[in-house]
Amino acid sequence: MAEKKIGFFAKYLSLWVAVCIVLGVVIGVLIPQVPETLGKLEYAKVSIPVAVLIWLMIYPMMLKVDFKSIVNAGKKPKGLVVTLVVNWLIKPFTMYLIAYFFLKIVFKTYIPDLISTEYLAGAVLLGAAPCTAMVFVWSYLSDGDPGYTVVQVAINDLIILFAFAPIVAFLLGVSNVQVPMDTLFLSVVLFVVIPLTAGFITRTILLKSHGVDWFENVFCKKFDGITEIGLLLTLVIIFSFQGETILANPLAILLIAIPLIIQTYFIFFLGFGWSKMWKVPYSVAAPSAMIGASNFFELAVAVAISLFGLSSGATLATVVGVLVEVPVMLSLVKIARASRKGTGKSPKNLIFP
Repeated sequence: MAEKKIGFFAKYLSLWVAVCIVLGVVIGVLIPQVPETLGKLEYAKVSIPVAVLIWLMIYPMMLKVDFKSIVNAGKKPKGLVVTLVVNWLIKPFTMYLIAYFFLKIVFKTYIPDLISTEYLAGAVLLGAAPCTAMVFVWSYLSDGDPGYTVVQVAINDLIILFAFAPIVAFLLGVSNVQVPMDTLFLSVVLFVVIPLTAGFITRTILLKSHGVDWFENVFCKKFDGITEIGLLLTLVIIFSFQGETILANPLAILLIAIPLIIQTYFIFFLGFGWSKMWKVPYSVAAPSAMIGASNFFELAVAVAISLFGLSSGATLATVVGVLVEVPVMLSLVKIARASRKGTGKSPKNLIFP
């Protein structure tokens, strides 16, 4: 089968992220007036410049969510069950346990207790937010069923509205982190409800007036690269606040990355293995596992900033999640595709051998 390719920009996203980290650190250290000025532009603990960039990231994703496709989920319920159970009943809690084990116990000598709690909070925010954007890329690269992927994403977006805040509040409460619930719910409204509603309204109006082909191939194409640009600019701002912290403890990024990477592989193999035992078609099983393994890091970053601030350890942890996700997920795409090589069957109809 022909090998599908990821776009140049997305393929090297981790490289661009690393460049923006360096740029942000340099700005924060050499031009401290920049983060000082940006720090004054906030309302209810929410950074206005970052909020605008987050909306630029999330709105194009929400345009792709077709809620009408949810009615088709009943035709292949097993894949949806795997996705929902792994995402909402397993993943947030394993993320907490794995991150706690490494950040609080294994790396105790290297990370002060207070800052390790902030790192743990960032990991929790990542674990409670299943992917809703890049999963379309991972599904495409692994020969997933695009229609079913949309169904899974749409349902996850609806669940995020109601489940994200309570799960985060519970897990952070277990960690003795004081969570300002008003700020948490405000973050969900700002970074999920508003862009999701705007995307739904825009999609509904334009589909009626211009049709599906124009909407998908003309209008949505206008936003190509917008999400990535918004992400990279956000990272520059974040790391301009994190500059001195990182220079004082450069080992922090590596220590945070280790539990995040372990969690990603664990969740993928859990979902993929379950699908294999349950005889779920490959084209459904692959994106099911990908959604669980990857994170809605845009939301996690936004909420971390709102709850803990731009210069917090929690925000740093969510950004490390961005840094490691692309290379790790590309490796999982290769693993998924390799699982059905040599079967001679169409990937859309393949039941695991």
